[in-house]
Amino acid sequence: MNRPIRYSFGADEHLFAEVSESMSLEAFFVGMAITRALEKLDLEGVLDICLANASFQIRFDPDLIDPQTLLDVVKTVEVKAVAERTLQTRIIEIPVLYNDPWTHETLMRFRDRHQDPSATDLEYAARINGLADVDAFVAAHSGAPWFVSMVGFVAGLPFMFQMVERERQLQVPKYLRPRTDTPKLTLGHGGCFGCIYSVRGAGGYQMFGVTPAPIYDPQQTLEYLKEHMVFFRPGDIVQFKPIDRQAYDQAVAEVDAGTFDLRIRPVEFSLDAFLADPVNYPKSLQEVLA
Repeated sequence: MNRPIRYSFGADEHLFAEVSESMSLEAFFVGMAITRALEKLDLEGVLDICLANASFQIRFDPDLIDPQTLLDVVKTVEVKAVAERTLQTRIIEIPVLYNDPWTHETLMRFRDRHQDPSATDLEYAARINGLADVDAFVAAHSGAPWFVSMVGFVAGLPFMFQMVERERQLQVPKYLRPRTDTPKLTLGHGGCFGCIYSVRGAGGYQMFGVTPAPIYDPQQTLEYLKEHMVFFRPGDIVQFKPIDRQAYDQAVAEVDAGTFDLRIRPVEFSLDAFLADPVNYPKSLQEVLA
């Protein structure tokens, strides 16, 4: 965080703040501190405050608050806001059926849009990350927790990056051209970011598997969705758990019966502890689920 935050207006109703040119937990914590401070001010005319990976955006009504006045307030908050180094959050175990038949059928339909039409998404991802095979890639993908840095694009879709050293980040490019179809609850990956497609639709991320766990439900039928129809929130920590087809089918039956639940535990995340030991500190977070 060596350079000042870059501000710009988007049309008449948006103020965009670029905290950093590259994603980092440091940038996320700075953005979180500023946006939380702004929310507490409850400024008249501010309609929405959206925190993202290394930026945030404010939607406002220019008839109620002058754009320059808003910018001055935000800059004042920036100076005064102190980025907390700890975060009271939750760690969530998400079951995943890797290499499932539904994403496989979909990716085969769109091989002409892929960098390597002769390989599946998992095979391609394993190869370009220098891993021996699909099993090795799945082990790496599920071997360390993931940090949710923003939620959006479509309702309830979490963007997350793995809590490992930078050189161990799994990186896979998006499809050459987006697909017109992606199964609901697909685990996607583009660049160094993972996601879960909350609904069926278009997409360009590589597809690795599916989870039976709904993460967006306007009907709020499951217990963990009673508080809000959008499950994930920035700051959540996700631990993927590989499951087999039998366990997946059982979970789907529980979802249909309204009895499915997720393992969710409260946890304190320390930015300094992670930066000091990015290998062992995430393991201590995983132990909370044990």
